Amino acid sequence: MLDRTQVQKVAHLARLELTPEEEEKFTTQLSSILEYFDQLSELDVSGVEPTTRAIDVSNVTRPDYLQPYPEREAILDCAPDREGDFFRVPKIINAE
Repeated sequence: MLDRTQVQKVAHLARLELTPEEEEKFTTQLSSILEYFDQLSELDVSGVEPTTRAIDVSNVTRPDYLQPYPEREAILDCAPDREGDFFRVPKIINAE
């Protein structure tokens, strides 16, 4: 069980200013959470693979196909500096 001194220390580390009522409330709530974790630690999970999610989730994306953009000139016209069919950018590599 946590006491108020430990809650005050955690609040200080988290840069939180708690009222005495909040300290009392959080002492009770955090103690309940830690007791729940103590219950979980009693479970035998030796045959359970570590996971990040309870269910398998995959990201559904569309296939990416390379295709020419029909309005190439419109894009190049928006560039701050252009050289022919290319964007002109400042040199960033130092020769030294």
